[in-house]
Amino acid sequence: MVTISVCVPTFNRENLLPYAINSVLAQTYTDFELIICDDGSSDGTPELMSKYTDNRIKYIRHPQNIGKSNNMRSGFNAASGTYFIKFDDDDRLTPDFLTRTAAILDQDSSIDFVGTDHWIIDINNNRDEAKTQENSRRWGRAKLAAGIVDNLLEVVFIQQSFQVGATLFRRSTLQELGFMLPNIQNCEDNDLFVRLALAGKKGYYLPELLMEYRYHAEQQGIDRAIPYLFDKIKYLESYKFTLEKLEKIRQHRLNEAKLLLGLRLIEKGEIPKGRELVLAGKSFSTTKAWTGLGLSLLPGALRGQAFSLLRQMRG
Repeated sequence: MVTISVCVPTFNRENLLPYAINSVLAQTYTDFELIICDDGSSDGTPELMSKYTDNRIKYIRHPQNIGKSNNMRSGFNAASGTYFIKFDDDDRLTPDFLTRTAAILDQDSSIDFVGTDHWIIDINNNRDEAKTQENSRRWGRAKLAAGIVDNLLEVVFIQQSFQVGATLFRRSTLQELGFMLPNIQNCEDNDLFVRLALAGKKGYYLPELLMEYRYHAEQQGIDRAIPYLFDKIKYLESYKFTLEKLEKIRQHRLNEAKLLLGLRLIEKGEIPKGRELVLAGKSFSTTKAWTGLGLSLLPGALRGQAFSLLRQMRG
């Protein structure tokens, strides 16, 4: 048995996957297995993987697409390590990630996971210092103290400070909770951290930039936003917090997601469902809600132009 299982789910990323793989092979900590789970890629990923001869690499190829979370679960189920990390095929670990995080889990058996800060990199692997600092501030990591997090539920739900790809877990803890939920494509990481906190698990924050998160154009666009918002609504509707502060924030975010999804659907021409969601989320912003309902009355071409104009005015 190895100490650490590293899982990299992939789908049609033969151009970026080598960077992720090589970042693991370059780790100063060497007692690991690397599991690449391929969600039915139609590009040259199988040919790429055939070139790797390191016996620590396991390649799982699904003949057809089974979905993001199901693919991740296949990698988790194949893992044998005491510790486990999953990160995306367009991201990278810095050379000391496994050494620094595993040392904390080794020293204290009561800690269930260790999360770190991370760099923001572009498509050319360049680190962006300004965006990195902005990202750390936005998600509350800039003010998060090193050590065991006392108010874990607030940190993972309100601030959303922990990032799955920058976190090393005890695999037994993830097994206890069932890891990622099946058949969900987005917000599965948020959901996991909330379930960990609700289960009373212990998280440790290490304020070091030990992972590289890639920001690029493929992550944007209405076609990605709509399924993301559908899953975000499912995620937010699956909880009801007893703490009033948390529950108010949950309701606020749920209304925002419904309103934004409704507007996106109206823009795409799915008017009845779009109107229903806009009305359900109108308490987040009555101005945006009534604007969206007004635009839903326009014919298709004019409606699209109006949404584009509004987007330009905001930008």
